[in-house]
Amino acid sequence: MPGLINRLFPGLLALLLFALPANAFETKARAAFVLDQTTGTVLLSKNADQPLPPASMSKLMTLYVAFEAIRDGRLSVGERLPVSSHAMSYGGSTMFLDTTDRVKVEDLLRGIIVLSGNDACAVIAEALSPDGTEAGFARFMTQRAQQMGMTNSTFANSNGWPAPGHRMSMRDLALLANRIISDFPEFYPMFAEQEFKFDGRAPQNARNRNPLLGLGIGADGLKTGHTNEAGYGLVGSAVQGDRRVIFVVSGLDTAQARAEEAEAIVNWAFRQFAQKQVIREGEILTEAEVWMGETPTVGLAAQEDVSTLVPVLGADKVPAEIVYTGPFSAPIRKGQELAELIIRPEGLEETRVKLVADRDVQRGGFMVRMKTVSSILIDRLNKGPEGAF
Repeated sequence: MPGLINRLFPGLLALLLFALPANAFETKARAAFVLDQTTGTVLLSKNADQPLPPASMSKLMTLYVAFEAIRDGRLSVGERLPVSSHAMSYGGSTMFLDTTDRVKVEDLLRGIIVLSGNDACAVIAEALSPDGTEAGFARFMTQRAQQMGMTNSTFANSNGWPAPGHRMSMRDLALLANRIISDFPEFYPMFAEQEFKFDGRAPQNARNRNPLLGLGIGADGLKTGHTNEAGYGLVGSAVQGDRRVIFVVSGLDTAQARAEEAEAIVNWAFRQFAQKQVIREGEILTEAEVWMGETPTVGLAAQEDVSTLVPVLGADKVPAEIVYTGPFSAPIRKGQELAELIIRPEGLEETRVKLVADRDVQRGGFMVRMKTVSSILIDRLNKGPEGAF
């Protein structure tokens, strides 16, 4: 009878993957999450699923909803929106809007991204809200976040102003950053802009607070945050070569600590890990038994090239295993998913790769079936009474 096959291949990737256990980054942040976007590898996770006050980092959700509305034609970048007394009432970081203004959507987007404008968020929120209120928009944001897989996010407003129940996890913020970068490449360059002089009315708030921009380390986004409750945080991203890293930190004590921690994380993520191609498309990793097929085995192969991250130093083998339930019953079609390769670099989350049949295997003819049945009978007879039918 078929059974669970769990085959360990400690030497399978010996010529391809070499690594020592990854040196864990000891972050000072209360919570953190670091993702290598290129390979999908999680490099660091600390309290990553704990819902915490996100401060202005939650403005990214307002931006995502606005980008969707522009893409869908419900909002245009040249459209001018009115400023309500509610939007004007916000303090903290603002564009210094008042109720006499009608502001272009494009300026509001830059006002949120570069200037962290609380008032700009409220203007966008009221324009897109199902009921015309910021509270209604916050409820919509919560529902949309759940649809996107951000299960630890709830919103009470559009800008991260301290409020009961306004929470996001670091993993959710990283997922959101990844979606902004992937879904809206036409808007993403705004996040690298270091200055926005809106109407010349707020020279004291014209600079992007992201401390990594302009350092020459590939940083190009995304959003800082700070309140007394949340501490100092940053959702950041940087590109070096073919790799992009997304990271989130929260709960740091000062802006200087945030800047130092963020730069250290970027340097660690790029310098301590290297991307390696471990499997080529169509490469057969092993042969699996076939039940009553015209051939006794089928090759298990990868459908596509597979890359993963490994620590850059050392010479220890990275363990891998192939898991499947077999033998497989014929007929089998080429490309049929049959197994899974699990790669487990030390100190990193495992990578799972689907393996497929490398060829068709038709059901065997009469003689093949008779031979199979005969071999089963002989085997059971040899086992004695306990093996009998």
